[in-house]
Amino acid sequence: MLIMPTTDQFNRSLRDLRISLIDRCNFRCPYCMPSDKFHHAYEFLDKKQWLSFDEIERLARVFVGLGVTKLRLTGGEPLLRPDIDLIIRKLSLIPGVDDLALTTNGSMLSQWVKRLKAAGLGRLTVSLDTLDENIFRQMSGEKGSVQEVLEGIRAAEKAGFNSIKINAVIQRGVNDHTILDLVRYFRGTGHSVRFIEYMDVGNQNHWDNAQVVPSSEIIALIDSTFPLVRIQGTQGGDTSEIYRFKDGQGEVGFISSVTKAFCGTCSRLRLSADGKMYTCLFATHGTDLGKHLREGASDEFLTHLIRVTWMKREDRYSEQRSEIRHHSRPSPKVEMYQIGG
Repeated sequence: MLIMPTTDQFNRSLRDLRISLIDRCNFRCPYCMPSDKFHHAYEFLDKKQWLSFDEIERLARVFVGLGVTKLRLTGGEPLLRPDIDLIIRKLSLIPGVDDLALTTNGSMLSQWVKRLKAAGLGRLTVSLDTLDENIFRQMSGEKGSVQEVLEGIRAAEKAGFNSIKINAVIQRGVNDHTILDLVRYFRGTGHSVRFIEYMDVGNQNHWDNAQVVPSSEIIALIDSTFPLVRIQGTQGGDTSEIYRFKDGQGEVGFISSVTKAFCGTCSRLRLSADGKMYTCLFATHGTDLGKHLREGASDEFLTHLIRVTWMKREDRYSEQRSEIRHHSRPSPKVEMYQIGG
């Protein structure tokens, strides 16, 4: 396959594609899909609007031809998509894909994980904001349970996933007092907790900067009990700063989109379940690849459209957050459940 590397207005290369398989989720986390908005009568996409697995594979091949080497499957909750192992198998066979990962809330992982591994999935990320059952229920919209997620992680270990990322969104006054519980539980397991600053994703979570716990504060807290040494920054498109425990019992990561923006190295595009391409997690609009695909567009046309869209890209929302949020009429952003994290 001929690879045509693509860079945007800030010389950022296109390397990562996050593919949302479904816009539905079985949780109602207040920071993503609050239950008062996404209730039983909420109209999600009709199944016919979802990209088919063949359409996803075709677009993925086009993206790889433009320099993408990393694919991540997201949602909503991707394990709600029927026969998800079939698309994993298709994507795993694409030449040039070096990293195929999936992000899940873990609630259905036990029943799926063997099939995911057999299909060729390389890595897993599991969202788990706290080990406290009551707080977990609060943060998941009274859905699921901690034990259910931990059982999924144990099943993943047995299936051969030996280095799982555990994503924890930290909110002041909600779960910040349970940070060390997560650290203690996963230290020495081979898995790595990624502490994420609470972000103003979408339009529904009533974000307040006062609820953000800066990564620097979390690092200091952990370091006071389990001494840390920094080993990796966010260069090269990585979203996490990585710290290793000095005693050799693993590592932790910190995603500081609010206090230490990494827009300057962002290499990610996002594809919604109905085929809209977004150049930023905080984008206000997308480019409808699905429409062109179903109208008979050629690979050459799709390649040109994606390349031009990326080359025009100037997104750096996290660096401009304060200025944008003080604007008199801020534009609505795409919801996170539509494009994953």
